[in-house]
Amino acid sequence: MNVRAVGVVRVPVIDLTATGQNIKNLRVSAGISVRDLQNVLGFTNPQAIYKWQNGDCMPSIDNLVILAAVFGVTVDEILVTDEDPADDSDGIQRCSVITGISVQW
Repeated sequence: MNVRAVGVVRVPVIDLTATGQNIKNLRVSAGISVRDLQNVLGFTNPQAIYKWQNGDCMPSIDNLVILAAVFGVTVDEILVTDEDPADDSDGIQRCSVITGISVQW
């Protein structure tokens, strides 16, 4: 588990590769082609989408919001962190990656 300590709160780190695979899985499950997604996002070419899916880079926040709407999920459901949300044995309060809302994981 790769978790950085920030003050007294440990925060999850986004796993680019797993998030990219998740974006691909969500796209395929929704029956949306890369070309369709490219058009929805207003991109002139699909390179950014392939880079996301390969884990080479992350979508910007505004593109994450669009992806969430297109896939019918929340932004947090797109992102994959290397933190195990089922592990609450340490009792540390953690925050949603995007919203910053404190939750007990």
